[in-house]
Amino acid sequence: MTLYLKYRPQKLEELDSESVRETLSKIVSSGKLPHAFLFEGPKGTGKTSAARIIAKIVNCESTSPRLRGPGKIEPCNKCEQCLAITKGSNLDVIELDAASHRGIDDVRALRDAVKLAPAKAKKKVYIIDEAHMLTPEASNALLKTLEEPPSHVLFILATTNPEKLIETIRSRTTSVSFKKATMDEVVRSLTRVVAGEKIKIDKKSLEIIAKKSEGSFRDAVKTLEQLSSEKRSMKPEDVEEYLLETHAVSIEEFITLLAQRETKKAIETVEKAAQKGLRMENLIENLLSRLRMGLLAKVGIGSEDLEGFSKDDLVLLINLFSKAGSELKGALISELPVELAIIEWGGEKPENSGQKNESSGVRERAPGPTNIKEITDEIWRTILSQVKPINTSIEALLRAAKPISYDGKILTLGVYYRFHKERLEEGSHRRVLEDVASGVLGAPVRVICTLTEPAAKKVANEEKSESVLTEGEDKDIIKIAEEIFGN
Repeated sequence: MTLYLKYRPQKLEELDSESVRETLSKIVSSGKLPHAFLFEGPKGTGKTSAARIIAKIVNCESTSPRLRGPGKIEPCNKCEQCLAITKGSNLDVIELDAASHRGIDDVRALRDAVKLAPAKAKKKVYIIDEAHMLTPEASNALLKTLEEPPSHVLFILATTNPEKLIETIRSRTTSVSFKKATMDEVVRSLTRVVAGEKIKIDKKSLEIIAKKSEGSFRDAVKTLEQLSSEKRSMKPEDVEEYLLETHAVSIEEFITLLAQRETKKAIETVEKAAQKGLRMENLIENLLSRLRMGLLAKVGIGSEDLEGFSKDDLVLLINLFSKAGSELKGALISELPVELAIIEWGGEKPENSGQKNESSGVRERAPGPTNIKEITDEIWRTILSQVKPINTSIEALLRAAKPISYDGKILTLGVYYRFHKERLEEGSHRRVLEDVASGVLGAPVRVICTLTEPAAKKVANEEKSESVLTEGEDKDIIKIAEEIFGN
C-alpha cells in the first residue's frame, strides 16, 4: 500500500485542509446533513478521503462519546461499518468513476439501485468521482434522483471541473470547495507520514517538498515516499537537487519558451518530460492553470501577469492546449496533441514583432501567414451549405456559432453554448468542418472554438436573409434542436 493511502485521513480532525475541516465539522455538528454534497477542487486535495469520512459518520454504529466525540461528529473507525468503508468493501458505499460510467444507461441503473434499501448500513452513500464527465443526458437523469432522493440515500459528487456540471445539479447540492493546499497544510500532512514511518527529515526539507507539490497532498506524499524508498539523503540541499533532477518540467520555463516562439526547444522539453514519466494530462493541467491566471491578470483580476503575451495571445494558447487536452484520450502517441499545439502556436507571428526599419524609424510588422482573408457572411454561408449535405447535425450546431477571426491558418469560431462547443470539438465533427473550410478558403485550416455571446437579433425592418449569423425563427430553432439531439 502506498503511503498516501496508508496515511489518508480517517476522521474530520485529520483532514489537512483547514477550510474543509471547519466546513464539514460545522455541517455535521448541525445534525442536518444535506442529501447531496458537491466536493469541488483540484486533484490530490482530499475530496475522496473526505467523502469516505462522511460515509463513515452517517453509518457509524458506535455510540461511544469517547470514540465519536460530542455530538457524534467523528466516526469511531472501530465498528463493522467503519472498518468496511476503510477497506473499500462496504456494500452500501458505492464509488463510481463518472469518466467510465458517464452514459444515460449507467445513470438509469444507478436510479434503479437507489430505490433499494441498504444491505446493512443506515444509509447508502454514492460517491461519484469526476461527476463533470457525465453526458448531458446522464446529468439530466441524475437530476431527477437528486430532486427527490429516498431518505436512505446520500450522494457525494466530486469534480475537478465544477463549471462543467449543469447548473441545476449544482443548485441541488451543498458545495464544499477544496482549494490547493497551502505549504503549511502540506507540511502538516507530510508530518503525519514522517511520524508514522519514523523517517528522519527536518522541516526545511518538508517545506521544499511541499513547495514542489504545487498544492497537492497526494503528490507531496508520493515525493516523500520516493525519496524514502530510494534511501536518498533527506538534507535540504540534497532534496532540492533531487527534485530538480526529477522535476519533469518547469511550467514557468516552458511558458517562457512559448513566449519566445522557441518551438524546437519547447517540443524537446515535452519529450524530456515524457521520458521522465510526466503524464501529458498533468502538463496541460498545470500549463492551463498558469495561463488562466495570466489571462485574469490582463483583465484586472489578480496579479500573476505573464509578460510577453497579449490578452489575445493567452486566449489563443488556452484554446490550443485545451483542444490538445481533449484529444489526449484518443491519441496513439500521448505527446502528439501537445506537440501539435506548440507547432501551431509557433507558426503564429505576433503583430508587434519584427525589425525596426532604420530609414523610416518605424517598426515593421513581421511577415505573417499568407492567404489572409476576412470571413464574410457569404464565405460563412458557403461553408454552412457545404457542411449540410455531409452532416446536418454539424450544420445545425454551426447556426449557433459565428466566425471571429481567420489568419490564414486558424479559423476561430465563437460558439454561443457550451454543449454546441463540445459537440463541434469532437474529433469527427471537427474534421468535417476543417475539411470543408480548407476547401472553401483554399488552404489547410485548423478550427478552434471558444464560447462567446449570442449574436443580437436584427432589427425588424432588416431582411432576415442578410446574414446567417442572426438567430433564426422558432421553427428553425426547433429543427436545429431535433437535428442535434436526434443524433
